[in-house]
Amino acid sequence: MVATEGNMVERLAFWGIPISFGVLGLKLAAWWVTGSVALLSDGLESLVNVAAALIAYFVVRYARRPADHDHQFGHHKAEYLSAVLEGVLIVLAALLIMQEAWGGLTTPRMPEAPWLGLFINILAGIINAVWATILIRTAKAHHSPAMKADGQHLMSDVVTSAGVFVGLVLAIVTGYAILDPLLAIVVAFNILWQGYKVISHSLGGLMDKALEPDEEAAVRETITVHSAGALGVHDLKSRRAGAAAFIDFHLVVPADMSVGGAHEICDRLEDAIRAVIPGATPTIHVEPESERAHGRRVELEGTHK
Repeated sequence: MVATEGNMVERLAFWGIPISFGVLGLKLAAWWVTGSVALLSDGLESLVNVAAALIAYFVVRYARRPADHDHQFGHHKAEYLSAVLEGVLIVLAALLIMQEAWGGLTTPRMPEAPWLGLFINILAGIINAVWATILIRTAKAHHSPAMKADGQHLMSDVVTSAGVFVGLVLAIVTGYAILDPLLAIVVAFNILWQGYKVISHSLGGLMDKALEPDEEAAVRETITVHSAGALGVHDLKSRRAGAAAFIDFHLVVPADMSVGGAHEICDRLEDAIRAVIPGATPTIHVEPESERAHGRRVELEGTHK
């Protein structure tokens, strides 16, 4: 099951490369026939998409490698590095767009063959919208930071293309050529914001961010339901590393319980947690009831005081 999910993510990462090249070609064609600075800015953002797709493919493959002697917890965090790098590339694209837009502000001119250029750009935007939706859904299902960053950036690209379309239509209708470079600047600021969000989210993963609230609630519920025989659970901790999740807690059992009995409870809890959090690695520390509880507690059935 895990191998199949990993293969799916790898296949999507691979197909992202030719798709990103195709979209880039369409957007550059739209700029070529119009000379529009706004369409050029949209094309520069797609250039980042190409680089991001190439990086994501190789990083996703690396992140799926099994644990080894030097990386005993796996290689999952490599995806966060890919997402951070993509965020940096997004910011770089925004700065390049601003540079191009500044030249357009000083010498504004109306785009040539604008309707043909807009049609080509709309086609590229539709392809991006479909592909971004697929990537975001896959990233959510398989906890892939690289795919999520790629999908979110593509979706921001779709928003950018829609804004460019509206702005250029206004420029054509009103005859105000300066709307073209002004729109490019707006696009640049939107891209900067998207880059900031990608980088901040990825840094959170590198800093061992805990599971999402709904995931943690599922873990707590699972512990409550499957901990029969135990007296308490405390010091619950979690962290997410791409497709992997690490969950630690202390399990309190009667002082006279055998090692085999405690082990049976741990096995039951581990299997139940893996069932609700795919890719989870539970680590359970067994303690006798005489030990003082600390950290975050989980209320068990029949142990309320």
